[in-house]
Amino acid sequence: MPISEFCNREVVFATRKMSIPEAAQLMRQYHVGDLVVVDEVEGKRVPVGIVTDRDIVIEIIAKSLDINEFSVGDIMGPQLVSVQEKEGVFETVRLMRAKGIRRIPVVNREGGLEGIVSADDILDLLAEEMSELAKVAPREQAREAKTRI
Repeated sequence: MPISEFCNREVVFATRKMSIPEAAQLMRQYHVGDLVVVDEVEGKRVPVGIVTDRDIVIEIIAKSLDINEFSVGDIMGPQLVSVQEKEGVFETVRLMRAKGIRRIPVVNREGGLEGIVSADDILDLLAEEMSELAKVAPREQAREAKTRI
């Protein structure tokens, strides 16, 4: 299954220049722990980073810095890892594991933002698939009991 069929397309995003309080307010408003940081390029949103609630805590609050002196661009992760929308779920999991990341933006061929997927999203998908698979054996036994009396 391509990751584009599964990713969350309602991505909450920020720009590099957004203030930290504005970013925190967006996270609270939309009940998310991260924002995809984008640049506008030729009318499309191109992801350039991710900022998390943890980034705000570790980079600013834990250091007792003034949150009004920093922007999202100052604290976002230094190197963004993204995945092409045509990649499969398994390939996406392998990339996330190799890079040690829990969230990954999904981009189209032109690099535009299409969605985001998290480790929790993938766990939910796999749990649902495993649950469906677990129902096979009892149904097979019931079918066999009916047809082989």
